[in-house]
Amino acid sequence: MAPISQLATLAPDAPFAPPVITGTSPDAATEILFHALLEICRRHEPDLEPVLKGEADISQLTPERMGRALQLQGIWFRLLSIVEENTAMRRRRHVERTHGRAEIKGTFSHVLAHAAASGVKPAEIHEMLKNLRIRPTLTAHPTETKRVTVLEKLRKVYLLLRELELPRWTERERNALMADLSDQIELIWLTGELQLEKATVVREVSWVLHFFDEALFDTLPELLDSLETSLAEYYPDEQFEMPPFFQFGSWVGGDRDGNPFVTSAETRTTLKRNARASMRRYRARLNDLAKWLSITERTLLTPISFRKELKERLDASGDAEAIAARNPGEHFRQFLTCVLRKLDATIERNKEEPTATPAPSYKDADELINDLKALEQGLIDADCRSLAVHQVRPVRRMVEIFRFSTVHLDLRENSTRTTKTLQEIWASVEGARPEDAPDVDSSEWRAWLTAELSKPRATPRELELSEEARETLATFALVAEMRAELDREAVGAFILSMTRSVNDVLGAYLLAKEARIYLDSPGVEICQLPIVPLFETIEDLRAAPAIMKELLSIPLVRRSVRWQGGFHEVMIGYSDSNKDGGYFASNWELYKAQAKLTEIGEQAGIPIAFFHGRGGSVSRGGAPTARAIAAQPPGSVRRQYRVTDQGEVVSFKYSNRGTAAFQMELTAASVMDHVLNSAKDVDAARHEFDDAMEALSGASRAVYTQLINHPGLVEYFQNASPLDELALLNIGSRPARRFGARTLSDLRAIPWVFAWAQNRHIITGWYGIGSALKSFIEVRGETGEALLHRMFERSKPFRLILDEVEKTLRMVDLSIAREYSKLVPDETIRNEIFRMIEAEYALTCEMVLRVSGGGEIAFRYPAFRERLNERLPVINQVSREQVELLRRFRVETDEFKRDETKSALLLSITCIAVGFGATG
Repeated sequence: MAPISQLATLAPDAPFAPPVITGTSPDAATEILFHALLEICRRHEPDLEPVLKGEADISQLTPERMGRALQLQGIWFRLLSIVEENTAMRRRRHVERTHGRAEIKGTFSHVLAHAAASGVKPAEIHEMLKNLRIRPTLTAHPTETKRVTVLEKLRKVYLLLRELELPRWTERERNALMADLSDQIELIWLTGELQLEKATVVREVSWVLHFFDEALFDTLPELLDSLETSLAEYYPDEQFEMPPFFQFGSWVGGDRDGNPFVTSAETRTTLKRNARASMRRYRARLNDLAKWLSITERTLLTPISFRKELKERLDASGDAEAIAARNPGEHFRQFLTCVLRKLDATIERNKEEPTATPAPSYKDADELINDLKALEQGLIDADCRSLAVHQVRPVRRMVEIFRFSTVHLDLRENSTRTTKTLQEIWASVEGARPEDAPDVDSSEWRAWLTAELSKPRATPRELELSEEARETLATFALVAEMRAELDREAVGAFILSMTRSVNDVLGAYLLAKEARIYLDSPGVEICQLPIVPLFETIEDLRAAPAIMKELLSIPLVRRSVRWQGGFHEVMIGYSDSNKDGGYFASNWELYKAQAKLTEIGEQAGIPIAFFHGRGGSVSRGGAPTARAIAAQPPGSVRRQYRVTDQGEVVSFKYSNRGTAAFQMELTAASVMDHVLNSAKDVDAARHEFDDAMEALSGASRAVYTQLINHPGLVEYFQNASPLDELALLNIGSRPARRFGARTLSDLRAIPWVFAWAQNRHIITGWYGIGSALKSFIEVRGETGEALLHRMFERSKPFRLILDEVEKTLRMVDLSIAREYSKLVPDETIRNEIFRMIEAEYALTCEMVLRVSGGGEIAFRYPAFRERLNERLPVINQVSREQVELLRRFRVETDEFKRDETKSALLLSITCIAVGFGATG
């Protein structure tokens, strides 16, 4: 891709002749977008042209002009990302045209071609499809800096760029497309980059639904078609059932952990909005189908079986004569008219303020699915199989996937909150004070929980509770209400953050019982809501196997899990474990926990399925999808693969249909590859590798802990980074701290990672690893170094860790970091901590190259280096200026000047985040 210096020479004052986008090079698309942005800059802010062209820096600008310059640079980074996305799509198409789809890694064809060639039997594929459940879960973690209105305009730019690829346009038509493209970029420029108000839950829900409306509703059913096509190619003699194995979850509107703005009322509103979004999409598709399906009985005899189905629907509609009269002889249209009327009534029923007029409506999505199955079969019976398969089946699959809920909304709460509610229930039942309740880890508390769970309760009991406790119970009560009113799959699971004991989980069971989502027959009690423990810190991950072993021995839990689907879900957190012990220790502890929990599930006869709480950045679990899945312990991805897609990851993956389709196929194909092959790929040296990983993990954690336990670390971090200023971005509804305390332990992982990335230390992605590798070699000598080289070649988890560390090291800039450190007023603290970081950085670079055999950091990743090198000159300039903005903002007393400085500062944060492609 051409650097800005070359692009500037390609954009003279003379009329611009846009190049034709051909082949797999990004240069033409880059030139088109740069010229469009440059022309807009010349019209609106001509004095900033030298900044955009890389001929001047921003340091001499006033805060107001600097803010505009930073917005301009941020827009250019976003446009570069569109070019990269467009180029990646064109390259995949080129490979498919030239070599076939099986040559594209991460596709169903690639995985199934390998499976068929290696002797995987059809029965194994059947078994995999029967049990498989993949569920990316969208969250409102505050790591997305783009507003929905900007996302919409960026999507239009992407679509117009794709149109410009086509050779069919005349010069006049190309010019019209170019004008439209320029208009969209101009609108982005004229749209405010910053959120002026704090994000609300309502806005966050709108943000999530945007991706479904623009891409996911239509592309996810096509994923099943793609798998079906690949199966037919590599297993041609076999017929496979195609269940809706890939669905989406969400936390947006259901995640109460540390967010007081997510109330039961907000959750109810969210569930209804999600339901209406899916129903309206079905209505639009069915309405189109009714327009096109103009089959008349004069040309095609309607099968008798379908006539019976139609009569049932007409009779149930209450308006049979009018429907038949409107489309005489067009039986398929009449059927669709009945379906549409019933769906309209369902949409009306689920409005916030429905009309009082009763009309036949769908009780749940299953009824609509059955209607569509009847229509599909009717067309097949009428010898119109192609119409059935290509017109009706995609809609039917859409309903099977999204149902009347769009997503499975999880509820999440912290164990501290649930425990407080339980203590109030105990006090109300026992006639005592909540503070007198037994210790939550005591056998007395366990006995009380067990007794309450086993007591049959015919009617709800009256309890004297605080408003906070009532609100917690109200959220549980929503589950039964919304499942009955909207869809049985509208609510996914209850995620219990900071699970520390079996009692924590049983306490959530009791809250479910109080909320009537519990079958209460003596001896066969069942909790109807999956309770998912979330293990986040390193100590929690280490405790998880013992907790789950005991939990799976409890009859109530075993019955409940079997009723819920046969496997127990466990969520593991990448962010807090990293904050707790550093990057290497976090990854190894997560790996160990999964391996041990998988074994415990097998011993108990109840498989454990994992829900991965990953963020976008390397420090929070971000990694290439296929490699991240391949690096999981053998056998740990069998029944289910769940993972959080957070903030900027959502917009990266799902903004545009082509990218969304590939990202979903990449996830699904990678999971299938792991299911089919992981047990065969166990290395004979695994135990030797595990022993080395344990030693490296312990050494790296010790060095990392020494840094974060330094008595001046909090002061250093708060002064040498924009930690406090991040909250001013208004990119999420939840506070930066769970309970409001200003301590390192209470600080959420996102601002912790975000701020270290902004100040270019990025310790969360590498610190401690250099010392660990060095000490390992010193203790074990040449044998130890040889072992590390073997692990680099053969151990997937070790190789993934080192590869991601190496890329992170390339993003660190200690010369810039030193400038941030000068914001720390205490010279002793400043010097001590920066010297620790400086020394460890140099050592980590040296040791990573020694193990990898490389000669330069990230030299093994030319595409990554090229992408970063395009952006670093601007990012580095903005980083240096951010230091000055922080210094001025923190001491400015004039309100007008402070606001100007604040705007420039926040735009600098956004610009750096967009340039790197990740925030927290």
